[in-house]
Amino acid sequence: MPGGAVLEGRGLHRFYRRGDVEIPALRDVSLAVAPGEMVAVVGPSGSGKSTLLAMLAGLDDPDGGSVWVAGERFSHRGPADQARLRGRLIGILTQASGLVEHLTVLGNVQLAASFRPPRATSPDPRSLLVDLGLGSRAHARPSTLSGGETARANLAVALAGGPLVLLADEPTAEVSRDEEADILALLRQVRPADGATVVVSHSATVAAAADRVVHMTDGILR
Repeated sequence: MPGGAVLEGRGLHRFYRRGDVEIPALRDVSLAVAPGEMVAVVGPSGSGKSTLLAMLAGLDDPDGGSVWVAGERFSHRGPADQARLRGRLIGILTQASGLVEHLTVLGNVQLAASFRPPRATSPDPRSLLVDLGLGSRAHARPSTLSGGETARANLAVALAGGPLVLLADEPTAEVSRDEEADILALLRQVRPADGATVVVSHSATVAAAADRVVHMTDGILR
């Protein structure tokens, strides 16, 4: 992978059927993310952004084209293979909280880290929480967190164990404008330094925080 893309989608196509009608969700989409780069994918609802993120995460396979992570083909493999690669290489951050309620914030991060073989750059769970401003909330239950704290805790879980790729779907959708700015600053600080970060969002603030912005309309990346 030296000098090449960490994450790459090559000529991705995805179609859905609605009765007898075939709906194109992705049309020949190609995206390559260089080491250390943060890319924002922006576009209106229904443009294909979330479908693209699902392809890159190995949660759905393209009807055409392929996805590559760290020089290894990720798409069109068996579910067990994809789950193994996803667990080892990819952290996923979604709008909804993925925190386990009966565990503390620290317990959630430790659980996520246990599924991922640590890399040399893997942050210690306690240190990661401190970096994200949650050091004093390490032993709190998820239900006691504010919206901004929940967003930061979800980010900590996504980054637990030091994934090579971070994929984020509307990571600031549930927070205030002030909290959004704080979370984006933290995201830039703690994202995989030698890896790839892709953020899908409607927010102009999120787009402004990225190294590169690409626009998606009607399943086409422009």
